[in-house]
Amino acid sequence: MSDAILATRALCKRFGGLSAVGDVSLELHRGRLHALLGPNGAGKSTLINLLSGDLPATSGAISYRGRDVTSLRADQRSRIGIGRSYQKTNIFGAFTAFENCRLAAQSRFPRPLHVFSDARAFAPVRQAAERALEAAGLAAAADIVAAELSHGAQRQLEIAMALATGPEVLLLDEPLAGMGADEAGRMVELLKKLGPDHAILLVEHDMDAVFAVAEVITVMVNGQVLESGTPERIRASPAVRQAYLGHDGPLAGETAPAGGRGA
Repeated sequence: MSDAILATRALCKRFGGLSAVGDVSLELHRGRLHALLGPNGAGKSTLINLLSGDLPATSGAISYRGRDVTSLRADQRSRIGIGRSYQKTNIFGAFTAFENCRLAAQSRFPRPLHVFSDARAFAPVRQAAERALEAAGLAAAADIVAAELSHGAQRQLEIAMALATGPEVLLLDEPLAGMGADEAGRMVELLKKLGPDHAILLVEHDMDAVFAVAEVITVMVNGQVLESGTPERIRASPAVRQAYLGHDGPLAGETAPAGGRGA
């Protein structure tokens, strides 16, 4: 599957007679943010769950750096370098931001920690947590209890927890969900910052944000790939416009020319 870090070939997931994902083939490359668009029910979150190991595939293959990982569990995929976030914020609200990242980082180090020992004293774990908070823009919030953070900061913390595990691949499921304009702007800047050092698959409904950060966009409809390519190709695709709008009008972020429809 070429030089992709993470790739799928004819990946399928069926629930009884329902095909949630059908024959999806895609590649994720380091330094390239790949966005996944599609109407509700298109199969986007199911695909991320297949890639992360949260769901088993019905058929097809998933490879990581050329190695077949289709049968690996979610924890095994996480340990080899596949990190993810979820649609609903998945953090430990009673712990500080640092403690959330420390727990994530600790899963990567085989050294057992005594129940009465100070986890901060184990330098590799502490440093991984601190680097993750810094990368996610939360260094100043390290000692704040997670439940007291704003919604946007909690979403940043979830990404920081993924970063603390040292992933090459980031699977991000609607990280901008529920954000106001200012918080969404900060998340977009974070995604741009993370892009060069990771292979990122971004599921997002905010099309303005997607077109601002993505280098490759794949559009899914009814569990299958409708179109894949550059943002320019996706904007110009009549099939994509039809799937989203029911007509050949402008997508989000476009302005229709006077006297006519958007290109």
